[in-house]
Amino acid sequence: MPGTAAQHDGATPRPADERPDAAGPDPVGVGVDLDARIRLHPLTYLPEGDEVTVGCAATDSYAVLPADGAELLRRLGEGCTLGEGASWYLETYGESVDLGDFLEALGELDFLAPTGEAAAEAAGPARPVRWARLGRLVFSPLSGLLLLALAVLTAVAMAEHHDLVPANNNLFFTKYMSVIELVTFLGQIPLLLLHESFHALAGRRLGLSSRLTIGRRLYYIVFLTEMDGLVAVPRRKRFLPMLAGMLADLLVIMLLTLAADLTRHPDGRLGLAGGILLATSYMTVLRLIWQFFLYLETDLYYVAVTVLGCVDLQGTARAVLRNRWNRLVGRPERMTDPELWHPRDRAAARWYSWLLLAGWTFSFGSLGFIVVPIAVRVFGRVLGRLADPGTQSVGGLLDSAVFLSLNLAQLGFALWLALQERRRRHAAGAAAAATTPS
Repeated sequence: MPGTAAQHDGATPRPADERPDAAGPDPVGVGVDLDARIRLHPLTYLPEGDEVTVGCAATDSYAVLPADGAELLRRLGEGCTLGEGASWYLETYGESVDLGDFLEALGELDFLAPTGEAAAEAAGPARPVRWARLGRLVFSPLSGLLLLALAVLTAVAMAEHHDLVPANNNLFFTKYMSVIELVTFLGQIPLLLLHESFHALAGRRLGLSSRLTIGRRLYYIVFLTEMDGLVAVPRRKRFLPMLAGMLADLLVIMLLTLAADLTRHPDGRLGLAGGILLATSYMTVLRLIWQFFLYLETDLYYVAVTVLGCVDLQGTARAVLRNRWNRLVGRPERMTDPELWHPRDRAAARWYSWLLLAGWTFSFGSLGFIVVPIAVRVFGRVLGRLADPGTQSVGGLLDSAVFLSLNLAQLGFALWLALQERRRRHAAGAAAAATTPS
């Protein structure tokens, strides 16, 4: 569930005497009508220490501003003219504000309402999000008690029947690899959607809109629930939407385990249905463990970012690593100025950047030393079957063909996502270069 924080330093009022083109004692921006009033979309303001998170639900845009910039924005939104706002800022802080830059930043953030929009419409109540009532029901105290009761029942069942405890052999419930592949991969898709829907419902109970996308973390394909409006919610209320997906995983694990226990034969053995249920449960356990890999921007990463009060820890940590590399190879001109980073990001990135590097090393190391050798062995066996069809049964050949097709489809989809991301980055870079004044 990435993308829950945003920052736009361009909306910070800048003292006029700090601008290189400053001229005169009180320049407030060339061509600014001081008698004009601006019309803003309805905004929310969330003070956090010396900063204020300002959000616009109508455009799903959010920014972290210094307290003085947020207060100037609030006064302009309440009807002050630009001249009155500039005078208040000068009287309060002893500095002039560049209103031209300030208004330009507000436009980039989509905080400015269209000129032709009726005032009543601009200030009217936001349309209630769908499924908010269901979200409140799913995350009610009664639901919490039911989840706790399920946890007790699952623990008792595992203590009585040790074959219910998650283990590697849960995956091998049949000799047909294509069946295992279908259960462990395709069977997880609806559970992944359930995971993300819990994020969305937990956010919608707070009135937040959300959208589901498909993305990539290194070479992993992931579903993503984007709730940009979460940054404008008080910090203590953000944790449930962030952790809701993990609660869904725990619920799935417990339900599948108890259902598998109900499929036992009279002699106590688990049948094929029980094996499928336990294999699906075990894959969900692995997904739950995956959430602890913070460097992949998992749910727990966003929890950590919220606790630390960071804005863009992942991006800052990458920049720190690039700076270290450029310093090592003697290219200081390519280094990023640390003053451009948020202070809390800068402080946390000193240690998080090493965690990020260790995580990348682990992921690519496991890919090279574990995943690839296993894949070569498995694919070699599958291709061997297909190369010598005369010695194989029809079922064995079909199993190999389906298994090979499924895995090639996954690799192809991951490659397609990577290419799409690269094209978007190139397009964004080209657009930025085209709009940058020379």
